[in-house]
Amino acid sequence: MKEPLYKRMAHELEQDITQGKYPPGTPFPTEMELCETWKVSRHTVREALRELTEQGLISRRKGAGTTVCEHKPEMQNHPLASLEDLLTLASNNLRVVKKVDEVVADFELSQLIGCAPGSRWLHVASIREDSQTQNTPICWTDSYTSTAFAKIGKLIRNDPYALISSLIEKHYGIRSHEVHQSITAVGVPVKIAKILGVEPGSPAMRIIRRYINGQGQTYETTVSLHPAGRYTCSIVLKHKNI
Repeated sequence: MKEPLYKRMAHELEQDITQGKYPPGTPFPTEMELCETWKVSRHTVREALRELTEQGLISRRKGAGTTVCEHKPEMQNHPLASLEDLLTLASNNLRVVKKVDEVVADFELSQLIGCAPGSRWLHVASIREDSQTQNTPICWTDSYTSTAFAKIGKLIRNDPYALISSLIEKHYGIRSHEVHQSITAVGVPVKIAKILGVEPGSPAMRIIRRYINGQGQTYETTVSLHPAGRYTCSIVLKHKNI
């Protein structure tokens, strides 16, 4: 799924704001100025500005123009009641790839992934950077996919916002029928504590997601580690008869 132009524009303008190109309290470029700079339609500019407004990065008032807001980092709170919510989460946080390799699942890893010991998997280690706070990764993720998806390493670098499952669907025609999710409290391992900017053993939330195809087979598993205080997972529970 190709990222819409207005979203790409919003991401870049967001980086300009967080990196200080447009300091808090200063006027933001007008719609016409952005149209000329980006060579896009006014509709595209308005959609991008709407994204920035919803993130609390700019304030738009009729007759007063657009102003950059004071940035106050907040814990990210994401609803996860559907597969579409995962797409929204991914589209707002940049993936930075740390490693791509092939692994053989030992017994411990096979239990985590949901596969047979001895099976081979393509492993992608990455972080998701907080779109609101510069240089603050919200999580570390180890993704395991079938070795049949050999192009994944290249695809994720070309599209750093897309879910790997979305890329698999787009390029290999395999779609998730269900995503089985489990959440556990754990300590941050020593080997990734420094990257996440926390102390080894400090509390974190581990989310394991197994992507299941229509035949009931696991073709991808992601293991994400979120340091305490950087992410909230919101789930709405309802009665079946409502």
